[in-house]
Amino acid sequence: MLKQILSKLPRNKSSSKSDSPRSNSARTPRSNGGTSSPSSASVRSNNATKRTAVFPASVVAGIEPLVPFGDVPNAEKMNLFVSKVSLCCVTFDFTDPSKNSVEKDLKRQTLIELVDFVASGSTRFTESAIFAMCRMCAANLFRVFPPNYRSNLTGGENDDDEPMFDPAWPHLHLVYDLLLRFITSSCLDSKVAKKYIDHSFILRLLELLDSEDPRERECLKTILHRVYGKFMTHRPFIRKAINNVFYRFVFETERHNGIPELLEIFGSIISGFALPLKEEHKIFIRRVLVPLHKPKYAGLYFHQLSYCVTQFIEKDPKLTSMVLRGLLKYWPVSNSQKEVMFLGEIEEILEAINMVEFQRVMVPLFWRIGCCISSFHFQVAERALFLWNNDHIVNLIAHNRIVILPVVFPALERNAQTHWNQAVLNLSSNVRKMFMEMDEELFASCHAHFKEQEAKLSLEAEKRKEAWERLEKKASIQPITGNAAVLVAPLATSIAC
Repeated sequence: MLKQILSKLPRNKSSSKSDSPRSNSARTPRSNGGTSSPSSASVRSNNATKRTAVFPASVVAGIEPLVPFGDVPNAEKMNLFVSKVSLCCVTFDFTDPSKNSVEKDLKRQTLIELVDFVASGSTRFTESAIFAMCRMCAANLFRVFPPNYRSNLTGGENDDDEPMFDPAWPHLHLVYDLLLRFITSSCLDSKVAKKYIDHSFILRLLELLDSEDPRERECLKTILHRVYGKFMTHRPFIRKAINNVFYRFVFETERHNGIPELLEIFGSIISGFALPLKEEHKIFIRRVLVPLHKPKYAGLYFHQLSYCVTQFIEKDPKLTSMVLRGLLKYWPVSNSQKEVMFLGEIEEILEAINMVEFQRVMVPLFWRIGCCISSFHFQVAERALFLWNNDHIVNLIAHNRIVILPVVFPALERNAQTHWNQAVLNLSSNVRKMFMEMDEELFASCHAHFKEQEAKLSLEAEKRKEAWERLEKKASIQPITGNAAVLVAPLATSIAC
């Protein structure tokens, strides 16, 4: 395998005369005196430059790739860089650790050398070096995951399954580290590099975010963020490409492993938006961030999603009522854990809301909060009642108590009387007492109205019960004729839940 790797690389005249490629790749060329001569090894020979199956002649440096960077003059270091990068274009199968171990170690050492060289920032990268670097990263990183590789964000039956770790990660990590240092290097001219780190290259990086290995996604998140910062001309395209991933996730598949990382990238992007916000950004929060609350497994990326939403609201408080109406639209009525998360996000939003936006949405919002207070799931009820521990929210409620108290009073009153959980019962009593201290007259009015409604409901329930009893009595004495329906006794048809 090592012969196949190095046979593709052109060599200078001194090394090309040897009959054994392995022997030439294992040592540096020697002078007539038998000592190492780095200068002779680094001399490019135009006659010896050949086209290979991997790289064109204009890209490959005609020098020995295994020569250390310290053994060549500064003028030849970039040629040596290209040769070493070209050597790393050969890929291996890492599922079998014992296979091609010598060649893998050679490639690993070369990658480490390249990382150190790029980190030193001693030489400005030429266009051929940039091209070779992008080709090497494409050869090593860009791959299609097999169908059975990823259980996906929502695809696995067991959400507690351990993530799958790529056996090639020690090797891939070096390539990612090299790419990151290359992109952030001060020796890289972004005007030249943007021709090779282009839209296609960026799309392939985004596709890799579906990797199940969290280490790979973390590296990709950092690299994509640096690409966004380095190449300003690519910024609109990157935002659009990420939007398309979100659209596909929300409205089609609901399966993608990299949603948390993409939201983290966008969270840092949002913080740099200029004011006033462009219409593009307002469309993003309305069509992407708000619908991202809908998927069943939103809890896996909810922290990052909530951060993005609050970042937008801090930029433009006028978006608050629109976001809250979106949360109410996608409220998880059958998922208690998501309800707790939604209530937490609502508290964060209400901390930043102004009075005008609050008044636009307070009626439907506190109707939903009232439903949560009445929940038999004690965590949901408890989290809803904790809203009254926030001084800013209490201040908003106090200024609008005439509207809010009649909405939530029935839930508070029932909880204080009959809720099974003692903590919820105590919290309900405390909130009830707080409202009484705010406005005793309004509290008395709501209490009287509640008693009146309860009496009406009790009377209606009694009437329904009497009506059913009369029907059952008549049915029991009515003779069965023809195809008449038969009323069976309730005890005979009851099913235990």
